[in-house]
Amino acid sequence: MSEFWVYLQLGFSHITDPGGYDHILFVIALCTIYTLNQWKQVLILVTAFTIGHSITLALATLRLINYSTDLIELLIPITILITAFTNFSHKFPVNRFAVDEKKSSVRYGLALAFGLIHGMGFSNYLRSLLGTETSIVKPLLAFNLGLELGQLLIVAIFLSIAFAAIEILRVRKHDWNLIISGIVVGMAFSLILNNEYLAELMK
Repeated sequence: MSEFWVYLQLGFSHITDPGGYDHILFVIALCTIYTLNQWKQVLILVTAFTIGHSITLALATLRLINYSTDLIELLIPITILITAFTNFSHKFPVNRFAVDEKKSSVRYGLALAFGLIHGMGFSNYLRSLLGTETSIVKPLLAFNLGLELGQLLIVAIFLSIAFAAIEILRVRKHDWNLIISGIVVGMAFSLILNNEYLAELMK
């Protein structure tokens, strides 16, 4: 098995691992207000997140930026919490294909900015895998591609479930948004409250 394929699989496994579900929660929070027929908007949104985490993943893995790992581990659930909270104020248009360009631009910017934080979180895992590797460009590219494929799988599964709930079971989009966003908020709060860095700061 080639080195490229190994790191691609590791990237895919890392983001889809239920044991490290914080990144999954963030992707779900981003996509909650959308349905399957809005896949183009979702693709742009996910691309913005990918651009963000690709930048800091590369910079951190190449050790061009320094940061507190503990702080990043605290900031990640905070980004989840903020994203889920923004869903509560979302108003669904009568026309399901209508796009509020102003709100969309803000959301894309949010995804890009928060992607920068998540990229630093991804880099912690990648650097532990690399060890004393002399050339990290190929592993970095493969790992990032694996992350992207895993991310797209999460989006596809979630939007399919949303489609089934809204179009088949006839759950109102507003109710779906409140339920899923509420669950994400609760889980994000749990991650924040159980964060060891925060516990140290509170002492």
